[in-house]
Amino acid sequence: MIKEYKSGTSTTQDGSDAITLPSHVAGSGTQDRLVDTARVYAHAAASDNTLKAYARDWAHFARWCRMKGAEPLPPSPEMIGLYLADLASPSDPSPALSVSTIERRLSGLAWNYAQRGFALDRKNRHIATVLAGIKRKHARPPVQKEAILRDDILAMVATLPYDLRGLRDRAILLLGYAGGLRRSEIVSLDVHKDDTPDSGGWIEIMDKGALLTLNAKTGWREVEIGRGSSDQTCPVHALEQGLHFAKKDFGPVFVSTARDGKTALDARLSDKHVARLIKQTVLDAGIRSDLPEKDRIALFSGHSLRAGLVSSAEVDERYVQKHLGHASAEMTRRYQRRPDRFRVNLTKAARL
Repeated sequence: MIKEYKSGTSTTQDGSDAITLPSHVAGSGTQDRLVDTARVYAHAAASDNTLKAYARDWAHFARWCRMKGAEPLPPSPEMIGLYLADLASPSDPSPALSVSTIERRLSGLAWNYAQRGFALDRKNRHIATVLAGIKRKHARPPVQKEAILRDDILAMVATLPYDLRGLRDRAILLLGYAGGLRRSEIVSLDVHKDDTPDSGGWIEIMDKGALLTLNAKTGWREVEIGRGSSDQTCPVHALEQGLHFAKKDFGPVFVSTARDGKTALDARLSDKHVARLIKQTVLDAGIRSDLPEKDRIALFSGHSLRAGLVSSAEVDERYVQKHLGHASAEMTRRYQRRPDRFRVNLTKAARL
């Protein structure tokens, strides 16, 4: 039986404390252990970052309800519709949120209600029509991050020193680029399978390259990263060098280093390190130096690595789609930033 919660109270961040034995079943040591196991699996249902975002979404909505003299529980489609409208056109000095952020907030509310034993009908007219109107009035084309192309990644890598920290960061950039990896996928890698409880995958280094097994958003997938044409640009060689000098044969592949940059620590790197590394090396390499520094920083992110691979790889699109783990070719095309548009002229092909 799922607990009922009073207004203002909440479950744990992942909602796993709502998992208990049915009230008519007598407890025992074995059953209690099963409850604990089920709670562990419930916690693993979403990433920590997602859970933190959902917790913030609920806290914001509960505070908004209190300010309006309403209660967040049980769910009221009418109040949620008003909440969405206020996010899009705030009645106070708060900035208006983007459509994608508003949709994320709504997903967060739906998740939080589910953890409290309530179903939120997102198709209810008070929610669906308001959200449709917000999309129609405020939606903008997605802002795409700029792709990091081959010459860019080489220039970025060239700015790094050859100490332990530099070798690690060189492997991060080259592996992330050649693998078309997300930031979270890069830092979640372990040296071997099942090295750590929070592992998101592991690596196998072979003669022809490295095989990455990833527990990605779309499920388990394998990514083959072949060896490059020279040691200076080869992601597999960079990975081997980083592991060798860090003396890493167990646990996370990418870890923090001591202040002197010469000693590997045990702590797994955060995905924020990848974002900071990309932005800093973009600046150091002088990429897009025609723009002010703040604009250059805003142009590039972790997605720039994936977009760069898609835009640079001169192979059949279906191979790139498989490599990135995309369910459709259309998703892969969203990452393309090709300077040579109109390569295929269907107007002329139709003899116009």
